[in-house]
This record gives sequence, structure tokens and C-alpha cells, in this order.
Amino acid sequence: MKTREDKIYSFFGHLIMTILTLLAIIPILLMFISSLTDNATLLQNGYSFLPEKWSTYAYEWVFTSSSSMVIKAYGMSFILTATGVVCSLALTTCLAYGLSKKGLPGRNVLTFLVFFTMLFNGGLVPTYINYTTVFHVKDTFFGLLVPSLMMSAFNVLLMKSYFVTGVPDEILEAAYIDGANEFQTMWKIAIPLSKPIITTVAMFSGIAYWNDWNNGYIYLTKRTDLYSIQNLLNRLMQNIQALTQNANNMAQAGEGLSQIPSGTVRMAMAALGILPIMIIYPFIQKNFVKGITLGGVKADKKVSESKKSGFPICKRKAGFF
Repeated sequence: MKTREDKIYSFFGHLIMTILTLLAIIPILLMFISSLTDNATLLQNGYSFLPEKWSTYAYEWVFTSSSSMVIKAYGMSFILTATGVVCSLALTTCLAYGLSKKGLPGRNVLTFLVFFTMLFNGGLVPTYINYTTVFHVKDTFFGLLVPSLMMSAFNVLLMKSYFVTGVPDEILEAAYIDGANEFQTMWKIAIPLSKPIITTVAMFSGIAYWNDWNNGYIYLTKRTDLYSIQNLLNRLMQNIQALTQNANNMAQAGEGLSQIPSGTVRMAMAALGILPIMIIYPFIQKNFVKGITLGGVKADKKVSESKKSGFPICKRKAGFF
């Protein structure tokens, strides 16, 4: 039976979450509607949820003007995202599992060094010089794959905390007694028990790779065939802006500009960029939410059970250190 305070808390909690949900959904809905609005109507009346005239010309223009490039860019984005997620998960899982072991020499120092990279970095210029002169990733696939995306300190610390709180020591000790080495214990025990957090980190990494345009903008100067969908859309946007700026001085450019849905095409490009993520996300949402919350819930449950039983247990730190 809920008390009056519980009902009030539940009401305001649902109200706040409803408002936040609407604030997230409404701009996306407006974006899709705007991309299906006639360009002249959009420029004349502005953005509206109920436009006077509908049109799919923005999508037709994108696929007509560069259909082969769009398809190729989508393929490159899928390959890049899949490769990046696999590599990122491998590195993140191995490092996080090592940092979760209490007996690791220098564990606190290594954890601090990982955490330190979340606060400070070398900056754009030193990073660019290192990757181009030392690792030679310019105009290569590795220029999209490695810089700033291969490993995230936040993901490492998040997975490390899950290993500490979500994988019972008793199971690991049983595996050691049965003769399993450290790699076998991680592969056959820790990883199967950590599917929620692995799904969460995979989601974070996949979104980062799919939405990234900065690496292509910086490291791809000649190889346009390596453009991801975000880089291609960014290039199309720059071409439209260039035509807009030169329309007053060049009659031919002005004629070409009149055929370009400059307003709605921006919305169409944004919709094309986020559409795959919106399709995939509902299928992994359950594990995504579970991975974020399960570690903390298990840690609190262990403490509460120890208090009820009267036998204190060693309370692990659920934080980053």
C-alpha cells in the first residue's frame, strides 16, 4: 500500500520524466517533419509541425545528386562502426578487468592515469602531429578508427566498476580452484556475467563512431572514398553554403542554388544521419539500462543483506577508485 508521500513522489517523478522525454522527442519530430516540408514553404513560414505543403524533394535531391556516394558512405559507416566497436570492446574489457583485480601491482596508479585522461589531453595540434608523423594514419582507414575513439576512459572506469561490484569473487575463486588461469576466468566467467555492461559500452562506442565527423574532417584530405555518412553530409552542407555565399556574384551558381532545397536538405541530412541509430536502439535498450544500473544495485544489496544478517562484509568501493 503506497503512502501519500510515495504517491506524491511517484506523480512528480513521472511528470518530470514525461517533460524530459517530450523535450528530447519534439526536436527530433520537428526535424523529420521539416525534412518533408516544401523548401519554399519552410523558408516563408518557418518550421512547423503542420506545414502547408509537404514534399520529399530534399531526400530526392540528396540521393539523386550523389546516390552512389551516399550508399558508399553508409557502407563505410557500418564497417567503421562494427570494426570500432569490436576493437574498443576488446581493449576496454581487458584493461577494465585488469584494473578490477585487487592484487594488480600499481592498480591505484594505473586507475588514476586512466582517470587523468578524462580531465586533460594533449590538444588538437600535438595529437594531429603524432598521428600523422609517427603513426601515419592520414588518408587511411585508421585515421577514422583510432584517434580519440578507440578507447574511452569513461567506458573503462564504468566497466571496471561493474567488474568490481557485479561479478562475485566466490565464482572467480571457484574457477581458480578448478584450474582456470586469468584469461580463462575472464573469458568464461566474468564476460558472460557482464553482458549488460558490455552492451552498454558497445552502444556508447557505436554511437561515437557513427556520429563522428571530426576524424574524417581532420585526417582525410585526399581520400574522399573513405568518407563516412557524417563526413559526406558535412561536405554536402559545405557545398550548399558555398553556393549560397557566391549566389550574388555568380549567376550560374544562383541558378543552381534555386534548384537546391537549402533549408529542408539540412533536416534531411540530419535525419539520414540518426536514422540507423534510432532503428537499432530499441533492440538493445533493455541491456543498455540494465548495464548502467545493475552494478550499483548489486553493491547496495550486498551491504543491506550484511546489515540484516548481522555479519559485516568487506564493502567494496563502487566508485572509480
